Amino acid sequence: MNYFRDDLKYKKPTKITVPDKKIKMGLNESSLDPFEIVKENFLKNMESVKLNRYFNKITATLRNQFSEYAQVDPECLIFGNGADEMLYYVFTAVRNDNDSYAVSLAPSYFDYKSYSNAVGLGIKFLSLNADFDFSAEEYLKLCDDKNCKLAILCNPNNPTGNLLDENKILEIVNNSDRLVLIDETYFEFSGKTFADKIDRYKNLVIIRSFSKSFSAAGLRFGYIISHADNINELKKVMTIFNLNLMTQTMISTMLDNKEIFLEHNQNIIKNREVVFQKLAEINGISVHPSATNFLTFTAGSKTRVLLTFLADNDIAVRPVWHHPVLHDHVRVTISDEYSNTYFLKYVKKFMTGGSK
Repeated sequence: MNYFRDDLKYKKPTKITVPDKKIKMGLNESSLDPFEIVKENFLKNMESVKLNRYFNKITATLRNQFSEYAQVDPECLIFGNGADEMLYYVFTAVRNDNDSYAVSLAPSYFDYKSYSNAVGLGIKFLSLNADFDFSAEEYLKLCDDKNCKLAILCNPNNPTGNLLDENKILEIVNNSDRLVLIDETYFEFSGKTFADKIDRYKNLVIIRSFSKSFSAAGLRFGYIISHADNINELKKVMTIFNLNLMTQTMISTMLDNKEIFLEHNQNIIKNREVVFQKLAEINGISVHPSATNFLTFTAGSKTRVLLTFLADNDIAVRPVWHHPVLHDHVRVTISDEYSNTYFLKYVKKFMTGGSK
């Protein structure tokens, strides 16, 4: 007897395979602990939040704070447990039947496929060119089908790190009657957003996260920016009280202290440029420019051995070689000066024969 959806028997649970090492540079996490920064204010704010109740005024406070931060009306926002949950809700809301599908570029965020499959939504991919660019015309062709329900564009793109061509994004938004989801998880590092265009383009949905730019990967907070009509439809597939009051209070407290986190992001950007230059100077390493908090690079045919060497020296980076465009590539998160220096030391040691 099968108690679950028939197609689940052919699917596998989503897993993270990055090893847990002393130097954590594999999951684009921050080296900054937000709790240590806002602990005193957070605990004070929690005094007025009763966890034995469903409702609290912190929800309205948070919505108003985000309205100011994102520069959109409060009714154009919804919150959830990380950008991943927000993706899950969007995929659930657009799926019409077993023939429904989304379109994404590839390589892009790994779990577009995981979560679309989880809700029974198909997904088709258009491969990026070798320079990480793409044809808007070919992308629109994939979308030109009654069963296409969603177009996904990750900007900046993960794991390549580059910003997509703004004109091509607008061409897709303008020429598709599908919902267009722009994943702006790395917005605070790129400075590029389409949030100011949601009134002009009703088919635009933007997803962001606090995991990267606000150093809160373990807190699990994400949000959607879109036209109020779209927000209302998405609420119909969301669970009620989906975001706990403690998380809401912590996020509100962090927004009260947002300058600290935004300054940290600027330091990460500076560190990224330093690491980029130093990686580029190592003979045999090719590294790509990035508008995120990570760099994607390759050591050619030595990359897989390099990954093992780094892990053996307590450094975790992430392989991203599962698509031909990034053959033999890995991704490293930009971290604090100590971790960056430690990482560079062992990459250089490996590439100069020190691993023997």
